[in-house]
Amino acid sequence: MKHLTSQDEQMARQMIGLLDLTSLNAKGNEQRIIEICQRAVTPVGLVAAVCVYPNAVQLARRTLNKLHGETVRVAAVVNHPYCKADIETAVTDTRIGLVWGADEIELMYPHRQLLTGDRQNGKDMVSACRSACGDRAVLKVVLDTGHLKDPQLIRKACEDIIAAGADFIDTHSDKAIIGASSQAARIILEVIAEIGGQGGLKVTAGMRTFEEARVYLELARSRFGPHWVNANHVRFGGASLRDDLLMGLGVLAPGG
Repeated sequence: MKHLTSQDEQMARQMIGLLDLTSLNAKGNEQRIIEICQRAVTPVGLVAAVCVYPNAVQLARRTLNKLHGETVRVAAVVNHPYCKADIETAVTDTRIGLVWGADEIELMYPHRQLLTGDRQNGKDMVSACRSACGDRAVLKVVLDTGHLKDPQLIRKACEDIIAAGADFIDTHSDKAIIGASSQAARIILEVIAEIGGQGGLKVTAGMRTFEEARVYLELARSRFGPHWVNANHVRFGGASLRDDLLMGLGVLAPGG
């Protein structure tokens, strides 16, 4: 990307602090976990979180602490990648992540059940994981909206997820074939607005550039105002976005 204008630099720096970096390609691959943690500490500040499997949480936390990234959150991703309807396993994996020190739980919502007309399974899963988290961890729920083509179905799922106690709704998983859409983000923000802004939006999949991410940041700003846009309410997923932002800020060479 081209070097950012001075007006955009501030927004790009803000985006760095809203990033979640994910490493879910290989369970137990310690080097990959270490590398994603290294990428979390950038020349212009820290990202918001590193997302890993529950059994990698301890390594991620230890690595970040050594890198002086103590304030980077560690999220344990559960029910990934198949979005199963198995509530017991989702809760067990949530508890494993918490035992190892997870600050956040990122739960894959069972959207296939929703497509069959079953809203209860998803509500029960979110509620059970919320109970397991208690006050110890933020609960982010990945809806994978690309599979739910009906806007009303997306809305109903968002209403269920928020009512069951989620702190964030994520538009997609990191494996999504269909990328993020502004329509899905608007629906999520509308549902959050209906409960007074007490929730968060995460946008994942298909975002690789500053210009693409700007669309979603501005959606959140226009709905709630600039002061609402922080890591407690807005997250972006994508390692490619991180690199594009750093290149735009002139602290990373192409391919670096």
